[in-house]
Amino acid sequence: MDKFSFKGQPKLRLLTDEQIRLMHEKALYVLEHAGVKFESDEALKILHEHGAQVDFNKHVVRFKPDMINEAVKKAPSSIQLYSRDGEPAALLSGNLVHFDPGSAAIKFMESDGKTVRKSEARDLAAISRVNDALGNIALQSTSVVCYDVPKMIGDSYRLYTLLKCSPKAIITGAFSVHGIAHMREMLAVMAGGYEQLKQKPIAVFDICPSPPLKWTHISSRNIIDCARFGLPLETVSMPMPGAASPATLSGSILVHTAETLSGLVLAQCVSPGTPVIYGGAPVHFDMRFGTTPLSAMEATMIAAAYAQMGKYFGLPTHTYAGLSDAKVIDTQAGLETGMSGVVAQLAGINMISGAGALDFVSCISLEKLVIDNEICGLALRLDRGVDCSEEAMAAELVARLGPGGDYLTTDHTFAWFKKEPYTPSPVIDRRDRNNWVTEGGKDTFTRAREQVEAILKSHQPKPLDEIRAKELDRITAAIAGQFNISGLPLGPV
Repeated sequence: MDKFSFKGQPKLRLLTDEQIRLMHEKALYVLEHAGVKFESDEALKILHEHGAQVDFNKHVVRFKPDMINEAVKKAPSSIQLYSRDGEPAALLSGNLVHFDPGSAAIKFMESDGKTVRKSEARDLAAISRVNDALGNIALQSTSVVCYDVPKMIGDSYRLYTLLKCSPKAIITGAFSVHGIAHMREMLAVMAGGYEQLKQKPIAVFDICPSPPLKWTHISSRNIIDCARFGLPLETVSMPMPGAASPATLSGSILVHTAETLSGLVLAQCVSPGTPVIYGGAPVHFDMRFGTTPLSAMEATMIAAAYAQMGKYFGLPTHTYAGLSDAKVIDTQAGLETGMSGVVAQLAGINMISGAGALDFVSCISLEKLVIDNEICGLALRLDRGVDCSEEAMAAELVARLGPGGDYLTTDHTFAWFKKEPYTPSPVIDRRDRNNWVTEGGKDTFTRAREQVEAILKSHQPKPLDEIRAKELDRITAAIAGQFNISGLPLGPV
């Protein structure tokens, strides 16, 4: 994608070209006059050395517009992600859309659809295994916090679990200053070395500022480490209208733009050309309850609009959508997941995180994950649009058959009836009522639960080869040993 260009704008446009220019201009104003706080002496030093105005006492950095714009130009416009086995997995570029599960949930929903408990490593393994079988969700994510794993190695152990369970590319992140370095060691084993990992990245690292306009010591260090190691990073700004950003959508988009650009600058100062994804997790702040729904239409509108900014800057984009704030898998869960997922798809957002997530992305359900796979499939079908090629329009066939023509037995129908529509799994019921009743009259949740049971019983993801598996075990054991940790729930053994 071109930099500072409107050529790559998506089908859904909430901002005009002039509004995008104005948002860019106002973000540069905020960054030059208010600045951003970095709670990292190392980050302050790096930015100062590259020409930023730094108040070392207040930890506030102010940026000249040219410094911001030059950083934008240095960042790649596309990122190719690869599987654990080196196969192309997802191209983050243009308006190409890919889905992945919600991340860092703290609860897991049991198969009764009601019981919720603290998440554990076995849940992450089950999520990964089920997701491996779902064709419309391209990527894995470190979906849950593993409360049966010591916090010091929680980030590394989540990656260890995913690498063991599925070859799909991964969205992950670090909770600690040492997490990126530890996870790099694991990923390098999969790729065949550090340089090979840079050439064929397997994972993207989420890094979150603390709104408004602040990067913590840990997040600053994570940016620095990703940049030094050549690992793709994803800035995840979280606008919160009326609480951590202005109550207006445009004001919240402005804060998001400033926060995201400041993180981008730090990455490019450390290593020009560092892959950065223009991401976020916008919410609506519901003043009635003090809650932060991610599936509110306003939150998804912020995402769609900031994606336009990301495309204007020529960067891959990300958001949280295709999820619900409902507490169970009900009508609310369906309408919020479907609406936010389709809006994000129409906005051409490259990575849409949230499948399987409930309750303000604090809970993951396997049953919702397989239902959401169908929502993702429908959204991806919409993304394909209408084929108006000569063969698809079939004008000669229409003219030949004429009024009353029978299309059912034509070669054209045989050639197109499978590849033109999206055909859902049995989770979506399209039978007539009599057949539905005959088959037991099962609702969507019941059918989803049956599919989860079938996947866990019969689906076997491609296993990790013995050589890499042993080396991954060795590295993970060494990391655990640094903290005197033993007896981890899923190994290494």
